Amino acid sequence: MDKFTGQKRAVQYLYPPIDPFDQRMIEVGDGHTIYVEQSGNPVGVPVIVLHGGPGGGCSPAMRRYFDPNVYRVILFDQRGCGKSRPHASVENNTTWHLVADIEQIRETFEIDELIVFGGSWGATLALIYAISHPERVSQLVLRGVFLSTQAELDWFYGGGAGQFWPEPWARFRDMIPTQERGDMIAAYHKRLFSGDFRQEIIYAKAWSVWENALASVYSNGQGGEPPGDYARAFARLENHYFVNKGFLAEDGWILKNAHKIKHIPGVIVQGRYDMICPPQRAWELAEAWPEADLRMIRNAGHALSEPGISSELVSAMDRIAAQFN
Repeated sequence: MDKFTGQKRAVQYLYPPIDPFDQRMIEVGDGHTIYVEQSGNPVGVPVIVLHGGPGGGCSPAMRRYFDPNVYRVILFDQRGCGKSRPHASVENNTTWHLVADIEQIRETFEIDELIVFGGSWGATLALIYAISHPERVSQLVLRGVFLSTQAELDWFYGGGAGQFWPEPWARFRDMIPTQERGDMIAAYHKRLFSGDFRQEIIYAKAWSVWENALASVYSNGQGGEPPGDYARAFARLENHYFVNKGFLAEDGWILKNAHKIKHIPGVIVQGRYDMICPPQRAWELAEAWPEADLRMIRNAGHALSEPGISSELVSAMDRIAAQFN
């Protein structure tokens, strides 16, 4: 039953908004300070939410997948984005810094084990954290799986997705001279880190609009133009991580190390028509991870806000909550 309505709650409805009971800035070293918040039940089941991007930042809507009576929900802005400072900075900003930041948050809040909830890049980071600290993860809940492989980058920035969305791809591609289009990530990197703030904003918006245009199965291909400051942090951080192949030791590192999380229960929620992170990777992950429950969502793309994606994520968290009742 839903305590807010007294009626049995359909899973497609998110939980009502709830304000944080704790908001703080935590110094994590290397000149970085990150924004962290807690909401829900202060003594509830701890779940940490890892946002996408890299560089996307957390949002209040991310609290709404969790029963506030059951869960102690921890959100944070990863280095360089959202309310974390310095903004849009790539200095001392790698996957392994973020893994260490999650550990610092866990230790600061004196938590032994966490449910780790993440989508897109947040799913990547969740998997890398779990592989690195399997004793600290009680369950994984992932959405829109990205494994940070070259094949995935080639798909999205090498023209694969553009074959389905030629109009927005042309707008993204045509920002770059013909002779540089063989490596779009490198071409955008040169402009996103040019030192010319105006140019960085222009190319950051183009980078962000391309991704936004393909996020939803209901998209018309336009995507909408984000604010300049947000776009600059999002595009610079994403590009920085992609140029560096996610800072992983080898291509396919996550699947090669999936045996380290084979005992951890998890749920993978994947849109059948995800153009940003195609379902092949989610399927490969589920094949390598016997405790994973793969839920392919028909008529859904990549976005967290897709109705089918939201419904399944709420349902997954409710099933986990029932274990504690």
